[in-house]
Parts: sequence; structure tokens; C-alpha cells
Amino acid sequence: MDDRDHRGERIERVSPRRRGTVDYMRAAGRRSNVHGLVEVDVTAAREAIRTIEAATGDAPSFTAFLVGCLARAIEDHPRVNAYRDWRGRLHVFDDVDVNVLVETAVDGDRIAVPHVVRGANRRSLRSLHDDIRSAQGSTDPTELSRWAALAFRLPGPVRRLVWRLPQWFPRRWTETAGTVAVTSVGMAGSGGGWALSPTNYTVQLTVGGIAEKPRIVDGELEAREILHLTVTFDHDVVDGAPAARFVDRLRDLVEDGHGLDSWNGR
Repeated sequence: MDDRDHRGERIERVSPRRRGTVDYMRAAGRRSNVHGLVEVDVTAAREAIRTIEAATGDAPSFTAFLVGCLARAIEDHPRVNAYRDWRGRLHVFDDVDVNVLVETAVDGDRIAVPHVVRGANRRSLRSLHDDIRSAQGSTDPTELSRWAALAFRLPGPVRRLVWRLPQWFPRRWTETAGTVAVTSVGMAGSGGGWALSPTNYTVQLTVGGIAEKPRIVDGELEAREILHLTVTFDHDVVDGAPAARFVDRLRDLVEDGHGLDSWNGR
């Protein structure tokens, strides 16, 4: 419902989901987030995806492809798949559980909702793709329970205590929300550009736009498709040099089209 006055102003009630977003952003903004703005050449990867689709009528989603690359990069640098608890200890997890924002229908509107892809480092690209597509096809994969709806009506300072779960109970947090996150702003627009967002995760990828830019390839100037990717780290867990090595590995995997050659083999 909304209220209107004689001036034509419309006052809308804030939904419980929006309160949750506000709480999350305020809590995440208190963390030691460091952002890396990365350009990744995705020309070969996107061409491979188009080739697969032309040949089979079916192709992996770009989000699933990035999730697979992220999971493999973390396998090579496992200490970034961790949380620091309130006692200063690191909890390092074997499974890479990726929290992905997927666009789906909720109450007749298209909105982005979180979905956790479990054990992404142990799964094929086809499995990751099917998991994400299934979440997108759900009418509401995060339907609020009666107790959750009541919790959103609590005062803000009380509600925001839940976002301290990574420090208090890291294992419980991963069971609820995963170990790392991927969010995309590029899916809603066109052109290049980065986005910076605070996060409650030790590692988060924020997928920006793709723009055509000139690059030197084998000594020749070419127009290439460049993805703008923001990699955010919790500096309380990950230092600069390990973060840089992780980003280099992730870039190599994306530019090499990791996992795409096995798509037809499922």
C-alpha cells in the first residue's frame, strides 16, 4: 500500500527485503574491504560460448562460467576461502560455496535474490549452469518464513546483529550464505564500467560491464571485449601480495575459457 497527499507525493512502505539489504550494507561497510579494479579480456571465452550455442543450441551462462573460474582459482589459493572469527583465528573451508545473485520473479516483480551454489570447486560447468538456471526459474527461492518476516520487524540495531555471524559462528554463516560471493551489475545495463560494493565476504566478485577496447595481440592492434571486474577482499584475512596472485590466476582462467571445452562432455 502507499499513501498520497494533495501534492501528488507518493509514500511507499519499505519491504522486509529492502530492510535486510539496508542492514547488510551498513554492517558490511564496517569491514576492512579493499577493492581491485580489473580488466579481463573475455573475447575468446565469449566467442567459445557463441560457438557452442551455434553448434548445439545450448550454451553455459556467463555467470556460471565465472563461478567455475572463481572456484578453480580458490582451489589454487585456498586460504582466501576463509573467515576470521572474533578470537582472531582463521576458519579455512574446503568447499567453495558461492553466493550468487540471480534475477527471478518475486510477487510479480523481477528482482535479484541470493542463491548459494554449493561445492562449486567439485562440480562441472554444466552442473553450475543448471543450478543457477533452476534458481532463476523459481518463483521465489528465498521466500521468507513466518519467523524471518517477524525478525525483519525488530529494531535495526537488533536486526543487524545477524550480519556478525561470520565473526561469531563462521561455520553457521557458510551454511546459510556461502563462503564467497558473485554479484553482477553488468546484467542490468550495457557498456563498460566498474561497481564498488562493501561485502560481508572475504572475497567477492562484482561483475561490471563489457566494453570493446583496443589491445595489442601478437603485435597487432585489435578490438577486444573487455570485462570490468571488481575483486573485493577483507584485508583482515587476505594481504596484498596473496590477493594479487589470486587475481592473476583468476584472470588467466577467465581469459583461457576455463571449463568451456568440457561443456559438451557435461
